[in-house]
Amino acid sequence: MILRHAAPALLGLSLITGPANALDLSSMTESERAEFGAQVREYLLENPEVILEAINILEQRNAAAEAQADQQLIAENADELFNDGYSWVGGNPDGDITLVEFMDYRCGYCRRAVPEVDALLAEDGNIRLIIKEFPILGDASVLSSRFAIATKQVAGDDAYKQVHDALLEFTGEPSEVTLRRISDGLGLDSDAILAAMDSDEVTEEIAKTRALAQRMRISGTPSFVLGTEMLRGFLPADQMKQIADGVRAERG
Repeated sequence: MILRHAAPALLGLSLITGPANALDLSSMTESERAEFGAQVREYLLENPEVILEAINILEQRNAAAEAQADQQLIAENADELFNDGYSWVGGNPDGDITLVEFMDYRCGYCRRAVPEVDALLAEDGNIRLIIKEFPILGDASVLSSRFAIATKQVAGDDAYKQVHDALLEFTGEPSEVTLRRISDGLGLDSDAILAAMDSDEVTEEIAKTRALAQRMRISGTPSFVLGTEMLRGFLPADQMKQIADGVRAERG
């Protein structure tokens, strides 16, 4: 019977090509559908690798679709990602590719990312780094970000980088006492910085970054934008370097 020989081929076509070539079971009689189902079951039991092949193809397609969607999000939000006018900029300010990091001082993986990002910048030398303060892990995270942003607004970029690094190494609970100790230890104007922490300017910067993260569908830290690619999570330096090289290659 034609149905017996066609079932495996039609099943494979349906699994691999998707809904566009899906089988129309409604055109079959009840007995034909029953026979078809039995043949499909028999085929899959004898050839389970077909299921794995279909799953792999589906995963590849989903990954490609997600990457394309992320690239569209980056293009739509490029100005706020790369030139917002308030986020700290480091690395090579004139680099040909930009790495944007959304981070939280209480995030363990953000701490793990520090030496990886440093290694990437040291090896490549042509990457511009932007830090986005994205406190999502509770009040302690917000307090730390307010302190860092206030430092930048009061004392400038160099002081911000010192405080940023200190907060990533700090393992205690942030409070006015501990933050003042950090600031005093760096020789900064602690009174001015602490007074600025609750300012509208600091609140606005955090709000803008949160709104940007929401548009970018970023819900965890660390999250990176590297050129035209979204990296949702921690990656070692060598993998980020490969992605940066790939972005450059696509530019020609």
